[in-house]
Amino acid sequence: MRSNRDTTPAAHQDSQSASSRRRFVQGAGLLALGASPLSVLATARDTGEGVTFADGPRPLVTYPQKRPLIRVTTRPPHLETPFSVFNEGPITANDAFFVRYHLANIPLAVDPATYRLTVKGKVNTPLNLSLADLKALAAPVEVVAVNQCSGNSRGYSSPRVFGAQLANGAMGNARWVGVPLRKILEKAGVAAGARQVTFNGLDTPVLPVTSDFRKALDIEHALQDEPMLAWSMNGKDLPFLNGYPVKLIVPGYFGTYWVKHLSEIEVIDHVFDGHDALFMTTAYRVPDNDCQCVVPGSAVAKTRPISTLPVRSFITSVAAGGQLPAGRSVELKGIAFDDGAGIKTVEVSVDGGRRWKTAALGHDLGRFSFREWRLPVRFERRGKAVLMVRATNHKGEVQPAIADWNPGGYRRHVVESTPVTIA
Repeated sequence: MRSNRDTTPAAHQDSQSASSRRRFVQGAGLLALGASPLSVLATARDTGEGVTFADGPRPLVTYPQKRPLIRVTTRPPHLETPFSVFNEGPITANDAFFVRYHLANIPLAVDPATYRLTVKGKVNTPLNLSLADLKALAAPVEVVAVNQCSGNSRGYSSPRVFGAQLANGAMGNARWVGVPLRKILEKAGVAAGARQVTFNGLDTPVLPVTSDFRKALDIEHALQDEPMLAWSMNGKDLPFLNGYPVKLIVPGYFGTYWVKHLSEIEVIDHVFDGHDALFMTTAYRVPDNDCQCVVPGSAVAKTRPISTLPVRSFITSVAAGGQLPAGRSVELKGIAFDDGAGIKTVEVSVDGGRRWKTAALGHDLGRFSFREWRLPVRFERRGKAVLMVRATNHKGEVQPAIADWNPGGYRRHVVESTPVTIA
C-alpha cells in the first residue's frame, strides 16, 4: 500500500519521541524501535511467486506482522492470503490474514494512550471514549466470524471486470473479542428519529476530490447483538494492518462493512448520502434481483448495496494441478461458510460432477465461522480427474453450478472445480 520511495512521512515518523515510538511498538507490535512504518512497508521484499492473472504476476511479499502474502497493490496495501493457508485449520492466523484498504493515507502509528473513539449525531450524550473506556463499557463478547472481501475471486470473472484481480485468498476466519455496538449506542442514547449509523476510520483520501470511506448500517441492524467493536483477534491485539486498535465487526456481511482503525460513529436521521457516501451509493453494489447478477457483459439497470455472504465451499487439501495417489484411500479436506444460517451439508464429486458424496462436517465454531469438512476417497485409475465441492445451508441455499456475473465481480460463490492428476 505504500509507494516505493516516500521519505517525507518516514522522516516525520522518525522525529517522534522515543516514548511515542515505544507506545506504538507496545500497542501495535508492528516495528522495531526507531523504524518508520512507511519505510518498512516501502522495503517489503519479494520472496517468491504468488498468483498470475491477465494484469501480471503477483509475488509474495513480507510486510510487518505478516508472513509472506500475495501483493495485489502497494499503495494502499492490498495483500491476499496464499490459499494453502486455509488448509492449516478453520482459524486463519493473524500473520496470514488478508489486508485491504480503500484509501492510500493509512495511519502510520496509533498511540493506544491517546486514541479516542467519538460517538456523535442523533444521540442524547455524545461520547469520547479511550481504549480503556471502551474495554470497560460492557462485558466483552466473542464471535468466530469470516471476513471476506466483496471482490474475493474477482479475477475468475468471465468476461473480465474492472477492479483488483483477486484469487480466492481475500478472506479469513478469526476469533474476535470486543464489545457489542449496541452497548455503545445505548450508553450514548439513540435519539428519536435515528435511521442509520455511520462509521469512519483513521485512513483518509490523498486528494480532497476523493470521498472518505464511510459505511452505514440501518439503526435496526446496529442495535442487534451481532455487530461489535473488536480489539482482539485470535487472542491478541488486532494486527496493525487489520485495523488496530479497534475494528467494526459485522458477522455475516462482506468486509466492506468491517471498518478498520475505527475512530468515529455518527447516528443520523436520514439515509447516508453525499460526497462521503460514494462508497455506499456508487460502489459495492450488485444488481437488484434475486440472483444479484446479470447476463455476462451486460449493463445493470438497478442496483442495491452488497450485504450478506452467500453460501460457499472450497477444497483446501489439494490445489489445482496437484497430484493424488491411485489405489489407496486419501482424505479430501476443505471449508464451507455462509451468512450465519449455518452449513447443512457439503457434497464432494471426484468425477466432474456426475456423482456426489456427502462429507463429514467438522467441529462447529459458530454459525458465522468457517466449517471444516472431510471425506475419504479412493481412486482406482490413474489419469486426470476433476474434484468439485458444493455446500448447502440451513436456508436451503446451494452454490450454483454456473458462476453468476455482475459488473463489479462481487460475491462469487460458484461450485469450485479442482483438476488433479491421479498417479
